[in-house]
Amino acid sequence: MFKERKRELSVLNKAYLKDRFEFFVIYGRRRIGKSSLIKEFVKDKPNIFFTAQNNNIMINLQNLSKEISRFKNTNKRALYSTFQDALEELFELSLSKQFVLVIDEFPYIAKKMPELSSILQILIDKYHESSKLFLILCGSSISYIEEEVLAYKAPLFGRRTGQMKLSPLSFKEVIHYYPELDNETKALVYGAYGGTPFYLNQFDPMLGFKENIVSAFLEPNTLLFDEPENLMRQELRETSNYNAVLSLVALGNTRVNDIATKAGLGTNKIAYYLKNLIEMDLIQKEYPYSENRSKSALYKIKDNMFRFWYRFVETNSNWIHQDLGEVAYDEIEPLLSEYMGSVFEAICQEYLWELLRKGKSPIKFRSIGRWWGTNKATKQQEEIDIIGEQDKATALFAECKWTNKKVDSHVLNNLIRRSRIFNYLNNGYYLFSKSGFTDECIEIANQNPNIHLITFDEIMQELQN
Repeated sequence: MFKERKRELSVLNKAYLKDRFEFFVIYGRRRIGKSSLIKEFVKDKPNIFFTAQNNNIMINLQNLSKEISRFKNTNKRALYSTFQDALEELFELSLSKQFVLVIDEFPYIAKKMPELSSILQILIDKYHESSKLFLILCGSSISYIEEEVLAYKAPLFGRRTGQMKLSPLSFKEVIHYYPELDNETKALVYGAYGGTPFYLNQFDPMLGFKENIVSAFLEPNTLLFDEPENLMRQELRETSNYNAVLSLVALGNTRVNDIATKAGLGTNKIAYYLKNLIEMDLIQKEYPYSENRSKSALYKIKDNMFRFWYRFVETNSNWIHQDLGEVAYDEIEPLLSEYMGSVFEAICQEYLWELLRKGKSPIKFRSIGRWWGTNKATKQQEEIDIIGEQDKATALFAECKWTNKKVDSHVLNNLIRRSRIFNYLNNGYYLFSKSGFTDECIEIANQNPNIHLITFDEIMQELQN
C-alpha cells in the first residue's frame, strides 16, 4: 500500500486535471521513492512508463517502441528508426488524447544521447500549446538533472511546468508507518532507517527493535548490510576514499582538516569528495546559525540510515561476517542514546515548525538552526541546540536531551546563560526531554511564561495530530 508522498501526489493530480500540456521533472537519490510516487500517480491514467537502461541507444529505442505499441494496443510492434520519430508520434497523439509519458532514469539515456534534450525542447516548443501530454522526466543522478535539465543553459530550461526533488520523509510522516509501535521505538526506527521508504519497508513491526537491527543490518548478505557501499559503487569512482570520508564524519570528524588528517589525504581532495557527497544529498555542510563563514563550517551525514550504517555497521563488519550480529548489537546498544541526540534535535525542530504552522508558537521565527562558537565573555566554546530568530529583538533558544534522566534546572540555567551571548531583548526558552523534568525545573518554568518544558510524548502528540 502506498503510504507516503501525499502532498506530492496531490500536486501531480491537480496538474493532470488541467487537461493541458504539463512537464514535470522528478528527481532525487536512489531508493527515495521516485518511481513509486510516479506509479501511484499513473495507475488510473493512460500512460507510457519507459524506464531507460544503462545500455546502448538501440536497445533503449527498442524498449520504448515496445511500450508505445503496448499503449496503442496494437499487435504490430513498430520499431522507430529514431527517438525523434517515436517522441514526435507521441506528441501528435497527445493533440487528441491526454496521457502520461514517463521517462524514468532519464540520465542513463541522455548521457549517451546528448541531443535528446534538444529533441524534446523542439517538440515541446512545437506542440505545447495544443498538446495534452503530461511528460515526466525522472532521474537519480541529482547533479545531472540540476545541471543538464534544470539549469539556465540547459536546452529544456524554461519548459517545465513543475519540479520535485524528493527528500527523505520527515519524522512526522515516518511515525504513521507503524502506528502499533511505542513512541520511543518510532524514534529509534527513524534514527536507524531514516526517512527513505524503501529502507523503512525493511522494518518488521512484528519483531522487536533489536531483532530488526540484527536481521536487517547485522547479518551478512542482507539488503541493508552492504546497501551504502553498493550505492557508492553505482555512482562514484574511488569508492574506498568516499567510504573513508563518510566513516570519519559518522564518527564525529566534522571539519575538513580533521577528515583530511585521519584519512591521510590532502584537504583539496577531501573538499572534492565532500562536494560530490553534498551533490548526492548524503552530506550536509552546516554553519552556525546566522553565520556563513567557511572556517566555521561542519559536515554531517544528512541521511539517518547512512549515518547509522557508517557509525555502527561498518565498524562491526568483522563480527557480522562471522555471524556474530547479536554480539555486534550488544556493542551498539549502549551507544544508541548518544547517537540519538542529533536525531532528537531534528525531531524537536520539526515540532517547532509544527507549532508555527498551527499558529501555536509564541515566537514566529523565520528559520531555526544550531549554533556553536566562542562565548566572548568567557572565552569558552559553547553550543546551543536550536536558535530561531523572529526579528532583531526576539528569538527562541532550545536544548534537547535524549537521556533516561530527568532534565534539571542546571540545564535550564545554562540555556538562559548561553542565550546572553546574543543581544535579543525578548527570549523564549524550550527544554525538550525524552524522560521529563525534575520538580525544581518544573517549578522555575511555572514562574516564567517564556519557559516551555516539552516531553517527548508531548512532541509525539503534536506531530501525530
